[in-house]
Amino acid sequence: MSEEKAVNVGPSKIEIAYERFGDPSAPPVVLIMGIGVQMLGWAEEFCTALAGEGLHVIRFDNRDVGLSTHLHDAPAPDLRAAMAGDLTSASYTLSDMAADTVGLLDALGLDSAHLVGGSLGGAIAQTIAVEHSGRVRSLTSVMSTTGDLLVGQARPEALAAMAGGGPATTRQEVIDQMLRVSRAVRSPGFEPDETALAERTGRSFDRSYDPVGIARQAVASLASGDRTDRLRSLSVPTLVVHGADDMMCDVSGGHATAAAIPGAELVIIDGMGHDIPHDVRPRLISLITALVERAEKERRG
Repeated sequence: MSEEKAVNVGPSKIEIAYERFGDPSAPPVVLIMGIGVQMLGWAEEFCTALAGEGLHVIRFDNRDVGLSTHLHDAPAPDLRAAMAGDLTSASYTLSDMAADTVGLLDALGLDSAHLVGGSLGGAIAQTIAVEHSGRVRSLTSVMSTTGDLLVGQARPEALAAMAGGGPATTRQEVIDQMLRVSRAVRSPGFEPDETALAERTGRSFDRSYDPVGIARQAVASLASGDRTDRLRSLSVPTLVVHGADDMMCDVSGGHATAAAIPGAELVIIDGMGHDIPHDVRPRLISLITALVERAEKERRG
């Protein structure tokens, strides 16, 4: 287990930083994170425990975060304008980020994989399932939505927490900002671990801090539109997990996702917000493992 980098990945020919856990010959599970969150957002303990279930686990940095390629030469993203409907500042869409992930599979010699996406990562995983269906063995969409602006929206208090406090530039300012946002969106039914969050945020800052890149990801999400009709065509084994108390992506987004995908299993977790608390990890691992086992049996016929 060590960080590696794939080069010339996908149609965009970018670099993708990634890390693997478990036996490379085991069923592959690719973990995809959300807006502005590096692969460290998938806690090492979570990855190790999932690999302990007999899986080959891969976590990676999306474009514009961490040690993957940052599009510094792209036009400046205008998030405020994008939220108002002007999407002209979008440098790419979720289709491009989906192609990055498929390109990583190519680089690793994997014909297909089980996808687990959190938040924006769930939207990317959905997009891969729609646009590259043959590369997806199963789909797990966590605390995500369909792109329909009538569902899965953030509460005003969550948006206020993200916008408040002014720009963060130093390591400590970024940690403080993350803790402030976390207090607004975290799971009210579970004990928070602010020490672990602060440590992970500091490590992420040390690897790379690019708020403009994060804004590019956010604009890409808005520019990608509603996936609902395309999700109706999926036949991949699917699990949708959402917190009943999610302030950043309302639980209606999870309901809409499960309703759109034929045969999807929906699991709503009481007390869970827009994070994956330590005490939720064992249940999520159990759910993912069960889905993977079912999908692998179906593949074998």
